[in-house]
Amino acid sequence: MKNKNYYAILMAGGVGSRFWPVSTQDFPKQFHDMLGTGDTLIQKTFHRLAQLIPQENIFILTNERYNDLVFEQLPEVTERQVVLEPAMRNTAPCILYASLKIQKENPDALMIVAPSDHWIEDEVTFSKNVKQAFDFCSANDALMTLGIQPTFPNTGYGYIEFDKMTEEEIKSVNQFREKPDYETAKNFIAQGNFLWNAGIFMWSVKSVVDAFQRNQPKLYQLFEKGIAIYNTNAEDEFIKNNYPKAENVSVDYAIMETSTNVYVIAAEFDWNDLGTWGSLYDKLSKDKNDNAVVNARVLAEDTSGNMIRTKSDKIVVVDGLQDYIIVDKDEVLLIYPKSKEQDIKKVLKSVKDAFGEQYG
Repeated sequence: MKNKNYYAILMAGGVGSRFWPVSTQDFPKQFHDMLGTGDTLIQKTFHRLAQLIPQENIFILTNERYNDLVFEQLPEVTERQVVLEPAMRNTAPCILYASLKIQKENPDALMIVAPSDHWIEDEVTFSKNVKQAFDFCSANDALMTLGIQPTFPNTGYGYIEFDKMTEEEIKSVNQFREKPDYETAKNFIAQGNFLWNAGIFMWSVKSVVDAFQRNQPKLYQLFEKGIAIYNTNAEDEFIKNNYPKAENVSVDYAIMETSTNVYVIAAEFDWNDLGTWGSLYDKLSKDKNDNAVVNARVLAEDTSGNMIRTKSDKIVVVDGLQDYIIVDKDEVLLIYPKSKEQDIKKVLKSVKDAFGEQYG
């Protein structure tokens, strides 16, 4: 039987613009079957969390424009479980808001905050690591995160520096480090006490609310005013009027980087944040020429290392192309070098400026 004190906040409000043209503001990547598995990313994440956490205790945190998409893709959830942001204000305000709602419902709650769009294959080990963190948080005033063992000097992730002297599996965090340049990332890996920051957090609801109260008093006071009406019919109006007043700030900056009771577990499972077409390419199986194909039927000549995605069963003929992203969606066809994938956000802006907002 699952522990009734276990809760989850599933973060599903992002736009995922580096996955354009599939991911758009109206229909972002977490609601797509990016891997061609038959499940969308949000469905995969929900079912992964539900292996450890009572299904009714999984809260979906998303922008109000995605309310209908959540209920279409997760028909098992109730209105109580969908927490809507009326404005985009980064991760700290929405986590504080959801935490106060959960605390009012269950002051003994232990929570995981997990992005809706990550790839984790070994779900049994994921549950094991989360339970390990919950056990620690139930006995200690701790803010915990899952760090990922770096496999190469990635410049696209933040890093967590932990205390080398800690021999236990749960290690004290010295500091969070911003996305480094290549030489700095190489140095981090050489030191041996750095992990990638996956943005997965665990804590007791008391510890996280105390951390906001201590480190973000202004933000805390804004949401504290609504405690009496959270989980009632009056909550929506309060949030519509007050949420847009919140500072745009990440939970890392708001409480993790400034707290002294922060700990990390090095995750034992494979992980990918699926942040770009290239990261998706890395996780998909390849054909004999190292092309990763989703949905399409491909005839390839002198063609290798490409990420190819179309609508189901579309025939794609490619000759003489190496290491490109080829994505076909409705009125948009993207053919773009994988090496420049970080620039797709800029491409999207140029497309909107040239042809109209409806293409993003």
